[in-house]
Amino acid sequence: MSSSLLNSINWNKTPLLPVIAQDAKNGEVLMLAYMNEEALSLTLQTGLAHYYSRSRESLWKKGETSGHLQHVKEAYLDCDSDTLLLKVEQEGVACHTGRSSCFFNRIDVDEAPKESAKDIPAYSISDKIYHIIQERKHADPKSSYVASLLQKGDNSILKKVVEEAGEFCFACKDNDNKEIIYEAADLMFHALVALGAKNIHPSLISKELERRFGLSGIEEKNSRNER
Repeated sequence: MSSSLLNSINWNKTPLLPVIAQDAKNGEVLMLAYMNEEALSLTLQTGLAHYYSRSRESLWKKGETSGHLQHVKEAYLDCDSDTLLLKVEQEGVACHTGRSSCFFNRIDVDEAPKESAKDIPAYSISDKIYHIIQERKHADPKSSYVASLLQKGDNSILKKVVEEAGEFCFACKDNDNKEIIYEAADLMFHALVALGAKNIHPSLISKELERRFGLSGIEEKNSRNER
């Protein structure tokens, strides 16, 4: 481990370093992610790629839930000491879509991806929906409901959230369990679209609920006033 090279990283100037992960055997570029100082330290200590998720605002070990770990074989710092290259042995696939690489959308020619998306059961449904919403930001509004909502902007997105919240309330009032579940799913989906439009990962909502867990309503209200 080159301490002089590690010491050349200016974490104050660049708190998150872009990291390119490349297949150590065939040279295929697998993904781009980010590391803070702690993630890089854990990566070098364990030999397993750790990153910092900007959307989740937390550290994550690649493959921790899916089992698709990245074993780091070589690590390089670029000439400006602000970008990293990892040569890795990839277990499973690198992309959350189930493809081997995250770089499958060719733009210099009109060409369909060579690999089709595959479901990765370990990812939560909210995580899958969030990533699909991010992808739909670049989709044709004529062929995608989510893309059309995103293109119309906040007013249309939030109008649907309010509309679905009303329908959920009426279903509860009618004591119709089937409709309650159906309308709750609609409400949660459109809330995820609103979150995705603002680039807020649903895991941050889970973290906030965890923070509140065990607090009384009065304590939680007081904690808001202190912020």
